[in-house]
This record gives sequence, structure tokens and C-alpha cells, in this order.
Amino acid sequence: MIEGTTRHGKMTIADMMVNEAIITKQQKDEIEELYGESVSSEAEEKAADTKAVNTDTEHIVRRATADDIPGILKLLVQVDMVHHNGRPDLFKGPATKYNETELAGIIANESTPVFVLADSQGNVKGHAFTVHKQVKDSAVITDVRTLYVDDICVDEACRRQGIGRLLYDAVRDYAKTQGFYNITLNVWNCNPSAMKFYESLGLVPQKVCMEEVL
Repeated sequence: MIEGTTRHGKMTIADMMVNEAIITKQQKDEIEELYGESVSSEAEEKAADTKAVNTDTEHIVRRATADDIPGILKLLVQVDMVHHNGRPDLFKGPATKYNETELAGIIANESTPVFVLADSQGNVKGHAFTVHKQVKDSAVITDVRTLYVDDICVDEACRRQGIGRLLYDAVRDYAKTQGFYNITLNVWNCNPSAMKFYESLGLVPQKVCMEEVL
């Protein structure tokens, strides 16, 4: 994380972005509120990560199991409401995009690994859904293997603890270990805080979906 110096001490990259009107103070706060990720100094990020992990020796990111389904369903409602509040013309709310039976199949499928961060009591504080993707025998597209992030969420009661970064780090480590070429995900334009969060992790736009509402 890049830092600068003022007469008052260190200034983080997020603060500089605010001052230079790259993001507003409100957007910075929204990123931290939505994803549990402080866009501040590297030292602060590491401290947040340590706090998230060390509050409990079993408080780690792991593959989801069927026992995690109730907690995941709770988070899926939170995700849906973010989208519903931004685009009520497209998203129903409150709702979940997967039901219990569908989640059981997704979790059991090695091509759709789901990661959770849960405490020793099994309380799910965040999740990341991923999907193996590969286009084969295309005349235009190369056959690289992509890990698509279908959904990522941090419980609204557990934000500002670095959980979002821990989840994405686990996804990245998995992708590297499994030999994927890249990681992709979609972000709705009505959710600028999510865009800023993913950019802070190193992701960049790959393509843009355009729309005209008639």
C-alpha cells in the first residue's frame, strides 16, 4: 500500500485518493462498511487481517461444508438486498439466488468450490463462491482456465475486520495452486463500493456490459 507524508503524519493511498477526488470520503467509508476491508495503510491492513484470524484459533478461511448452508443463506440475503436497493427493477428482495438443495450440490461439486470464513462455533462470517470455467475448441477464444468468483460477501455484523481480503486471498491462492490463468468476477454499476474494493485487491476491468432501459 502506497503512503505519503503530510505535516500531520502519514497519509494513506485511500486518503490521497479522497483528496484528489478519485474517490469520495463516502465511497471510502462504503468500501469499509460493505466488505470489511479498510482501504488504509499496509500496516493497518495486516493488523486487521491478524485481528480477523487471531480472535479465535479456528477462525480461518476453509472450504464450505453442508453444515455451513444456514449461514451462507443468511449472507445471500444480504447480497441480494445490496443489489435490490441498487436496482429494484431487476432484483427481487429479500431473496437468495440459491436454495438449500442447490447449495448442497454446489458445495459438493469440485468444479464450484465455496470458501467460508467461520469461527470455532461454525458461525459463517463471510463466503466466496467460485466456478471453474474454460472455453474449449473455440475458433476465437483461447482455452485458458479461469476461476470465476460468482459471489463474495462479508456478514454485515462482522465488517471492518479484513475478512473480505482474507476470503479473496484464499481464492487467489486456490487459483494459483490449481493452475488457473486468471480470476474474473462481475460487478454491478449500482455498487461502486464493490468496484473500489476489488480494485484495491488488484483486479482491473476486463469488459463492460452496456444497457439501455426502454
